[in-house]
Amino acid sequence: MTKIVFKKDCIGNIISYTMNGHTGFDHMGKDILCAAVSMLAQTALISLNKVCNISEEYIDYTVDESIGYLSVSIPRNLDKTKMDKAQIVFRVLEIGISELASDYSKYITLEYGEV
Repeated sequence: MTKIVFKKDCIGNIISYTMNGHTGFDHMGKDILCAAVSMLAQTALISLNKVCNISEEYIDYTVDESIGYLSVSIPRNLDKTKMDKAQIVFRVLEIGISELASDYSKYITLEYGEV
């Protein structure tokens, strides 16, 4: 099962997300659900840099493909333009993950926390 946790600040901005575990929908290498979750998460990470113009040095991330782990966080003190763009990227990720979790609740859990 893949567990996804989005963490928000006190005003509701998503500041980080963590994904942990393989979905177990199919065998590794054939698991299209795990691939979908991974693609959404990795695209969001890359978009923080390429779309939101947040320098890689300010994006804190950890990846361990062997266990299906990705953790991404951004600074809370970004300028308004970058933060607004990052929120769009995070919301698109959240919507994609939420739809998958709704359809495949046996394989994906979605949780929220506060930073």
